[in-house]
Amino acid sequence: MSFVKGLRCKECGRGYEKLPIHVCEYCFGPLEVDYDYPAIQKVISRKSIQEGPPSMWRYRPLLPIDGEPRVGLHTGYTPLIRARNLGRALGLKDLWIKNDSVNHPTFSFKDRVVSVAVTKAMEMEFDTISCASTGNLANSVSAHAAEAGLKSCIFIPDGLEAGKILGTLIYGTRLIAVKGSYDDVNRLCSEIATTHNWAFVNINIRPYYGDGSKSYGYEIAEQLGWRAPDNVVVPVAGSSLITKIWKAFNEFKDLGLIDSVPTKIFAAQATGCSPVTTAIKAGTDVIKPVKPDTIAKSIAIGNPADGYYGVKTVTASGGWGEDVTDEEVVQAMRLLAETEGIFTETAGGVTVGVAKKLVEQGRIRPEETTVLCITGNGLKTLEALQDQFVMPAVIAPNLQSFEEIYSNQVTV
Repeated sequence: MSFVKGLRCKECGRGYEKLPIHVCEYCFGPLEVDYDYPAIQKVISRKSIQEGPPSMWRYRPLLPIDGEPRVGLHTGYTPLIRARNLGRALGLKDLWIKNDSVNHPTFSFKDRVVSVAVTKAMEMEFDTISCASTGNLANSVSAHAAEAGLKSCIFIPDGLEAGKILGTLIYGTRLIAVKGSYDDVNRLCSEIATTHNWAFVNINIRPYYGDGSKSYGYEIAEQLGWRAPDNVVVPVAGSSLITKIWKAFNEFKDLGLIDSVPTKIFAAQATGCSPVTTAIKAGTDVIKPVKPDTIAKSIAIGNPADGYYGVKTVTASGGWGEDVTDEEVVQAMRLLAETEGIFTETAGGVTVGVAKKLVEQGRIRPEETTVLCITGNGLKTLEALQDQFVMPAVIAPNLQSFEEIYSNQVTV
């Protein structure tokens, strides 16, 4: 059963049919999925969710597909981890990590949005899946297209990390690197979408794709014992995830699944690409595009499609935006690994680094329940850690060689 009535413009409210479109033809506002919430309320409950599959599809009535999921059946329901060690380091008594660095199948939160988008593309009878990507989306689209038996053609900015390039090519996709930034790639893809009948997950089927991110917020609330946290720190690229987490909490409240939404949403960006947090600090909702210059390439989007709505989300929740330098990103990656045994990519370093700043600024209080969003795996961005460690000592296979270096306190 489908609970999707159609699409609706976020600005003027004009309704549209369930088509592969993403912009209002009257006011050029973005389109979003329009759900039949009264019908959903009749079929969804805490019990029905808990009896569902151990994946994001336990929230099936709140996701924008008409039939059953076609791909990504094991995506989502990733661990929410009590981070006591990191909490002590940051001065937080109730700190949690939502760890999508172990998401199935490509180790990032993008598996959520892509499983929805590819399912929707199959319902719309597309035979080719495409996207503009900074890396994680490329991995996920190529993997899900392979699972679906569909063709894929993926576009990335030139110079991405080797792990993300190889992690895309392995699935047999056609991968094209474009000279320029992500924003250049996205503009090109928008042009290609007008001439090729492909499902561009973050262009023509973006409304459906974006709502896959809601599952991240649903899981946080369920895993906390059916309550929304006091604070959530979210890495920001295009600003879709930050808006969908907020939307998820409020949908749960409106459906009676949680009692309230006391949550403050905090936006985290790298200093070398921080158009959203810069706007928040300036007290404006006007996003000034920037040219990215940061090691946090997976969130390096200089002209974020949902930037305006990201600012609105932060403001409405009473949160804030902050950014960290590349050096602080690496320090935070190491801190998370050394305290909790979680190896995150650079975007996760941004999240942890920003959380540290927010605590120091007094914006996050020690006793509050705080969730950090870790959205990708560190094995994808090994380049960021080059020259950060002393290489292991090499010894002969005997006890004397070991004792010599051990007594000299050389790292083994």
